[in-house]
Amino acid sequence: MYETIRVDRDARGVATIWLNRPDRHNVMSGQMMTELHDAALTLGADADIRVVVMGGLGPSFCAGGDLGWMRAQMAADAATRAKEAAKIAHALQALNTLPKPLIGRIHGNVMGGGVGIASVCDVAVAAAGSRFGLTETKLGLIPATISPYVIARMGEARARRVMMSSRLFDAEEARDLGVVARVVAEDTLDAAVEAEVTPYLSCAPGAVAAAKALTRRMGPQIGEPLIAETIQALVERWESPECAEGIAAFFDKRPPMWTV
Repeated sequence: MYETIRVDRDARGVATIWLNRPDRHNVMSGQMMTELHDAALTLGADADIRVVVMGGLGPSFCAGGDLGWMRAQMAADAATRAKEAAKIAHALQALNTLPKPLIGRIHGNVMGGGVGIASVCDVAVAAAGSRFGLTETKLGLIPATISPYVIARMGEARARRVMMSSRLFDAEEARDLGVVARVVAEDTLDAAVEAEVTPYLSCAPGAVAAAKALTRRMGPQIGEPLIAETIQALVERWESPECAEGIAAFFDKRPPMWTV
C-alpha cells in the first residue's frame, strides 16, 4: 500500500509506523508526507488501534527533508510549491491531532523535519548517541511548517537556542529542550518504548482520546491560519536566492557563499 513508510499492527491494537527509506536515512519527500498523512487518518479512524508508535528503519529516525525534492520546488510554479509545502504541514497536523497516543522511537540522525515529527509525538524516547539539529538555515531555508509543533514542544525561549543556528545537539540536550522525554541505551530502546505503550492498554480508548484532545486545547493552538502562514513562509524561502545557493552548494559539495 505504501512505498516510503511501513505500517505494522499487532494483536493488542498497537500499530507502528516505520519511515521506510533506510538507504536515504528516511529523508522526507512529498510522497512520504502524503503517505504519513494517510496513515495517520487511517489509524486514527480504526477503532481496533489503541496506540501508535513512530519509528525509522535503518540507521536513522529521519535525517530531514529530501533535498532533491526541495530543489525541484525551486523550478516549479507557485501553485505546485504551495501544494508540496502543504504536504508537510498537513501530515504533521494529522499526526498531532491523531486521537491515539503517539510514541516516538528515536535513534540515529534526527534532523529538520525529523525533529518536527518527534515534536508531535505525545512521548518520544531517544537512544543515547542520537544526533539532533534544526539545520535548515545552513541551506538558506527555515524550519517553517514544523515550527508550530517544535515551539509548542520546546517553548519559545528554548526553541530560540536551536532554531536559528543549525547547530547539532545530542540526545541529552534534546531531553532538556523537551523534544524527547527519556534517553536510554540503544539496546534498551524497544523495551523503553514498550514501557510507554503498555499503560495505555489498560485505559479506556475513548477517555484517552478525549484527554489528548483536551490537553491540546489547553496548549498552543495550531489552526489553519497558522498552518497557512507557515506554508507561505516555506514557499518564500524556496523562492529565495539564499535557498538556491544553499541547495546548489550542497549538491556541488562546497560551502555556500555565506560560510566564513
